[in-house]
Amino acid sequence: MSKAKTDAERLRTIVQSLADVSVTVLADLVADEFVFGEIARVSREAPVLILKHRERTVVPGGGGNAVMNLAALGVRVFPVGVVGDDEPGELLLAKFRESQIPTGGITRLKGHITTTKTRILAGMSHTSRQQVVRVDREPVPLPEDHAVLAKLAKTAREHALSANALLVSDYGYGAATPRLLTDIKAKGWPKNKPITLDSRYRLLEYAGATAATPNEPEVEEALGTRIGANDGRLFAAGNEVMQRMGLESLVITRGRDGMVAFEKNQAPLVIPIFGSDQVVDVTGAGDTVIATFTAALAAGADTATAARLANLAGGIVVMKRGTATVSNAELLATVDQFAAAKKS
Repeated sequence: MSKAKTDAERLRTIVQSLADVSVTVLADLVADEFVFGEIARVSREAPVLILKHRERTVVPGGGGNAVMNLAALGVRVFPVGVVGDDEPGELLLAKFRESQIPTGGITRLKGHITTTKTRILAGMSHTSRQQVVRVDREPVPLPEDHAVLAKLAKTAREHALSANALLVSDYGYGAATPRLLTDIKAKGWPKNKPITLDSRYRLLEYAGATAATPNEPEVEEALGTRIGANDGRLFAAGNEVMQRMGLESLVITRGRDGMVAFEKNQAPLVIPIFGSDQVVDVTGAGDTVIATFTAALAAGADTATAARLANLAGGIVVMKRGTATVSNAELLATVDQFAAAKKS
């Protein structure tokens, strides 16, 4: 049996086993709103386009997108987070329910604003849609002593202890903080149960995570360094993050340059992008990567196998417009393409 076939069979086996996996997600939940308007004319009031409203969609973004990706892969997922008692919050919950995702771990907080990112897209009939502006509505971060945060930590711990993994998705909005992870682990944590982390702004502050999937700019910001095209600096940065956080594994994503996987006592593994490097939309691609990587680890994959699957999933989702997911069937089909490419 060739090595390529061995690798492909290993990937396929993991993907096929994802229906037996459960993951708890502690997340900053975001409503991604897409408003499309058809270009009508230029305004007389200012040099701006007038758009005739044609369509509006709202889908889970931020950590909610990681939740949706896990569900699309067939994983049993339990989200824990906060939304407001507003329309975007209700629409988020409705989307979860449509996908048969339980919402019992999500608190609707009176007076709280659901984080909403509104993207205005413009185009003509039968043409591609171009984003022209984005408007963000953000809540005031909850104070660390807010009662709802203690509730989130308790709920996340209870469900994670019976799940195969815990995923922490931190977009900086206060529902997935380093302190909450500390509280979750305060009474001990089962050995070999993965805790994966995707943190936008405070990667190094999370004590107790076992794996993380930052992109290269996030690593540069965390370490105050510049990596660029220097592989030596990249490998050194990855090893420093591994050491400072006490991680078992780390994946640094690099856009069209693929990703690099780090594992204790192993040489860094460079994984080139699979498929076209002419991406359509990178919105939410990091959520797809952390979801797939977490699901694979929870299914028993080693770091290299989990990273390869995450790389394939990322290659699929960047070819879709908007906040998108990758299904189990799509990932299996791409594994087959990967195997065929290896043979040729």
